[in-house]
Amino acid sequence: MKEKNGWIKEILFQLILVISASLLFTLSFPNPVFNNGLPFLAWFCYIPMLLVIQKNGFLPCLGWGAVYGLSAYFLFNHWLITFHPAAGAVVYSVYLFYLAVLFLLFRFSILLFPKKYYIVQWIIWLGYEYLRTLGFLGYPYGITGYSQWRIIPLIQIAGITGVWGVSALVTFPSFFIAAALKDLSFKNVKRQAAAVLKAFLKRELIPACLFLAALTAALIFGFTRNVDFSGSPSVKIALIQHNSDPWEAHNFSTSWQIHDAYRKDFTILRELSQKAIADEPELDLVVWPETAFVPRIYWHSTYRDNQDLWNIVKDLLEYLSGKEIPFLIGNDDTRMDPEKNPNARENFQVSYNSALLFKRGEIAEIYRKNHLVPFTEHFPYKKQFPVIYDLLLEEDTHFWEKGNEQTIFKLPGFSFAAPICFEDAFGYISRNFVLNGADVLVNLTNDAWAKSLSAQNQHLSTSVFRAVENHRPMVRSTVSGQTCAIDPSGRVISISPAFTQSFLNVSVPLVGKKTFYTLYGDYLGITFAAAAIILLLSGSIWYIIGKYKKE
Repeated sequence: MKEKNGWIKEILFQLILVISASLLFTLSFPNPVFNNGLPFLAWFCYIPMLLVIQKNGFLPCLGWGAVYGLSAYFLFNHWLITFHPAAGAVVYSVYLFYLAVLFLLFRFSILLFPKKYYIVQWIIWLGYEYLRTLGFLGYPYGITGYSQWRIIPLIQIAGITGVWGVSALVTFPSFFIAAALKDLSFKNVKRQAAAVLKAFLKRELIPACLFLAALTAALIFGFTRNVDFSGSPSVKIALIQHNSDPWEAHNFSTSWQIHDAYRKDFTILRELSQKAIADEPELDLVVWPETAFVPRIYWHSTYRDNQDLWNIVKDLLEYLSGKEIPFLIGNDDTRMDPEKNPNARENFQVSYNSALLFKRGEIAEIYRKNHLVPFTEHFPYKKQFPVIYDLLLEEDTHFWEKGNEQTIFKLPGFSFAAPICFEDAFGYISRNFVLNGADVLVNLTNDAWAKSLSAQNQHLSTSVFRAVENHRPMVRSTVSGQTCAIDPSGRVISISPAFTQSFLNVSVPLVGKKTFYTLYGDYLGITFAAAAIILLLSGSIWYIIGKYKKE
């Protein structure tokens, strides 16, 4: 009976450690309790999970990894369920699998590198953070470095290393401390702690000193970097936040209710724009959020197959034609394209999630979203997984066609790019825009569906890094928050209250110099991923050779 109780206590203790790790991870980022997150927690949030790995064999590690992946992302991305239960289920399942495999690799590294396994684990983690942003399932939310988005001096190194350098600094203490506690018996913590920690620090003094040197260098760089842009030329941009989810109109049962909702949204957008222009007549650009205006502007003005929607589009074009200021508007750009959609019953329609630049009521340039949201915006595996594809269609999923051009909009005195939705969460996208000549990054977003301030701040935290990485200002026009301006050093210099109808007139500096990150990209993330693979493969080979020699 005592043995059974001991086993149960051990399981409960490890469960507490795993859930504690999930909570620390969640609280490090913007969350419902702390709007901006508690960034200091990120420096040791992985210790509990690493202790569990150290105390278990391979099979238990696989199970605990699944528990951690599920609980961490269920807490961190709780708002996904608001969008659709299926969206939450997909993300939670993906990270259940990822972390199960990762825990297994961590346990494997202890076997292969018994003396320096914590360094190998650290490298594996950083390689994993980079790799999970790639491909169809690429998802940047939860990269450790993003937790530090408000620590301006620290994140300046992102201009050299990308977010990966910040992650490397922030995660190292967790792996170092967890390794130091490996041989500590929790029954005699007070007696053993000082001796165990002292011995470990003495043995691992060089890695500890290297970490402290890197952290010191990063902070010195951050504090000494020039963040005064008062002498730089600037541009004035109006950012509109109409606080009305454009897709909620689809819930209405009749077409007149839907059309009425579209017209109301247009009226709000127009009135807010008028107030912004009256407040600052010398504006260089007015920006409306992602799909803020829902009726398809090009389609209805070209084909006019729906008179009611054409009337709303006509009113918009008449309004824009009277404005000298250019307008950037998020819209569903739908066209006939028999090559991409040969289905005559669908009128050969091909739709793009787009940003349209209007000059005097005419479409001057278009950017079509390049990186679509998996499952909810596209699913390119119809032939391989027809059941999943059909299920998505049954859930009224609106699929878009992927854009291929990285449009750089040009206006007098400056140029800009318009990453749409969560495109600003991927470093390579903004980097390519800047390489192609963008002076300003203009993000158009609709996070209204999440109905969550923490979700909006999690998104904002990624935008901050795009500004720092490329030393370019980032402005955001969102449906419900966070509409703001971010200077090239990552400071949020102006922001509209969330969940309000408002406009924000901002002046952002133009900085022409390209950063090391802009020139060389995610080299550090690639290095960590490659190093992790090489270490695991070489370690396995040497382990097998060693076992063979012993036999």
